Amino acid sequence: MDKQELGAFLRSRRERLRPEDAGLSSGPRRRTPGLRREEVAVLAHISTEYYVRLEQGRAPRPSGEVLAAIAGALRLTDAESDHLHVLAGTAPSRTGRHRRDVRPSILALLERLPLTAGFVVSATFEVLAWNDLAVALMEDFAAVGPDDRNLARKAFLALPQPGTPLYGVSDAAEFRHSVVTELRSTLARYPSDPAVTGLIEELRAGSPDFARLWERHDVQAAPMLTKTFRHPAVGDITVNCDALALTDRDQRLVLYSAPPGSRDADALALLNVLGRETIGRV
Repeated sequence: MDKQELGAFLRSRRERLRPEDAGLSSGPRRRTPGLRREEVAVLAHISTEYYVRLEQGRAPRPSGEVLAAIAGALRLTDAESDHLHVLAGTAPSRTGRHRRDVRPSILALLERLPLTAGFVVSATFEVLAWNDLAVALMEDFAAVGPDDRNLARKAFLALPQPGTPLYGVSDAAEFRHSVVTELRSTLARYPSDPAVTGLIEELRAGSPDFARLWERHDVQAAPMLTKTFRHPAVGDITVNCDALALTDRDQRLVLYSAPPGSRDADALALLNVLGRETIGRV
């Protein structure tokens, strides 16, 4: 049970919930942002004292029933409710370090994908495997070390100016938000992994944007269904974005493709021919 993180997460969700969302009157004299602690306790049918101690990180581990009641009172999404249970220690969690070895079958699959840019990322956004089209579309990952293959580090620390789109993508802000939410969930799963904690400390210290987003305690970002890359060799390419969970190793296979016969599919095909000649950008 991560008492401090649990308390901070509950506090952030409570302060975001409007009284009217919970069927309460905001009233002219309300000074507290969101709901009051005693209002959450009433809605969850628990004592105010116990809820206050939860937010302060002083309470013993709550039961699954209590957590479900609190999740209902705070109108948590399924992802937020799952995160709540992980923080409270009532859900199965991984121990040790996150895995970075990719299944051989996935490596073979990457090479067999026709006109689809594909790569595998770890739980900390390190690019672990990729195919040639991903190299042509993004960069030559083999030419840089593991730290420089980390998309979280690149998005927040390695760009010329804060807010610069990584690889010229159209959804730079959305991607950064997604990175933060994913890393918060990763930290809950691997609280003792120095690679996870060290990366987050580095990002919080080096990027005010990351630090600001981190304090929001979000654990669910909007899905990114398409991306537009502004590529110097072939211009704008809009691709479908599919991220498939490789649950046995807590990794994701990311695939960028375009509808057959579209201009974007033609651009990907051209990139596939040009290959490494197009590399040399971030």
